[in-house]
Amino acid sequence: MHFSIPETESRSGDSGGSAYVAYNIHVNGVLHCRVRYSQLLGLHEQLRKEYGANVLPAFPPKKLFSLTPAEVEQRREQLEKYMQAVRQDPLLGSSETFNSFLRRAQQETQQVPTEEVSLEVLLSNGQKVLVNVLTCDQTEDVLEAVAAKLDLPDDLIGYFSLFLVREKEDGSFSFVRKLQEFELPYVSVTSLRSHEYKIVLRKSYWDSAYDDDVMENRVGLNLLYAQTVSDIEHGWILVTKEQHRQLKSLQEKVSKKEFLRLAQTLRHYGYLRFDACVADFPEKDCPVVVSAGNSELSLQLRLPGQQLREGSFRVTRMRCWRVTSSVPLPSGGTSSPSRGRGEVRLELAFEYLMSKDRLQWVTITSPQAIMMSICLQSMVDELMVKKSGGSIRKMLRRRVGGTLRRSDSQQAVKSPPLLESPDASRESMVKLSSKLSAVSLRGIGSPSTDASASAVHGNFAFEGIGDEDL
Repeated sequence: MHFSIPETESRSGDSGGSAYVAYNIHVNGVLHCRVRYSQLLGLHEQLRKEYGANVLPAFPPKKLFSLTPAEVEQRREQLEKYMQAVRQDPLLGSSETFNSFLRRAQQETQQVPTEEVSLEVLLSNGQKVLVNVLTCDQTEDVLEAVAAKLDLPDDLIGYFSLFLVREKEDGSFSFVRKLQEFELPYVSVTSLRSHEYKIVLRKSYWDSAYDDDVMENRVGLNLLYAQTVSDIEHGWILVTKEQHRQLKSLQEKVSKKEFLRLAQTLRHYGYLRFDACVADFPEKDCPVVVSAGNSELSLQLRLPGQQLREGSFRVTRMRCWRVTSSVPLPSGGTSSPSRGRGEVRLELAFEYLMSKDRLQWVTITSPQAIMMSICLQSMVDELMVKKSGGSIRKMLRRRVGGTLRRSDSQQAVKSPPLLESPDASRESMVKLSSKLSAVSLRGIGSPSTDASASAVHGNFAFEGIGDEDL
């Protein structure tokens, strides 16, 4: 999750009091909350009491006198680094102190009173589920309310997550982010002030072996089935004409488990697909469509004069990755703290083991770069749990002491309509060899940009491999 403080504001105090500097905290490029230095200092002191000073990153000190514009900018940069460091720390970033601070600040910034409201959550097939929640309910509270409405057992709740999406004209979803424990879903979606943004329920794991746990339950089976049919209809899962015929036949027989078993064998089953974007692989400014799943990033692309191709980048061969945000400078100008900010450009860059002794950076430029990074991290987490012999049930467990509020009016998951005929415009793909000539990475944070990079994500699932494995 990408935290940034890209700007400050001078605001008047309450009841005509003296002006103060407010820091706008953005999550994935969207305003989350607006806080004062004193509030962040209070958070720092509370974390220090609970975890000790040696665990915490450096916090910018108090100043006796008013800050100059340059000092305001310096403090902004220091606070941004502090918030990023706390969030990325496994202990501090998951603490209730940190998350509750951000939830309260979000609610106060958006000036949303605490009251009961009706919140619409969509299933993958577009079905609407209305749940009664409080505006101050956190993500897990809302997820449990949706599960109660659908009668999904509490031991399966952790296999699903809520996602913030933008609904496109064709009914498909462009994924913005997975809703986190530090935010209030009702406030997050309504503060965007656009009917295009929705909250969607979707499975939260990548390994299809875990489907067996979910398919044991009727509601879980129906949710997986509805998601898979939707993914096929929107072209996320790659299907031949013969496979499409077999799937439709199983649909007509209402053989949902058999339908899913066949779907599990298809390319890109369970993948999350992103909007068209640009990569520097295999050549600069190459138009690609990125999908994440099965411990890999898949890039679909078309080279000049060639048919549609696919290149796969395994998570276990990524040594590290990072997300960089940058703002192009005005033509002919240099950066200054007070200048207007343009549209933010996001890049995901990962260092990939192309052959036994050759690491190469690959860059994807996309507004969804942060969501791609989140997918990479969750795939790594899942791999590490499996490698250590742990249980995904424990990894996805609900918070201790949580109680599931069962709904008085439960709602069934509707069965989706039969698959339509396959789109004749969809082409078959051939695998793109990874043994292409080396490509160079454009410099991140080059002199032409005003860059703000998050820390590099080291990959604990990275494995040393030989040429024969590539």
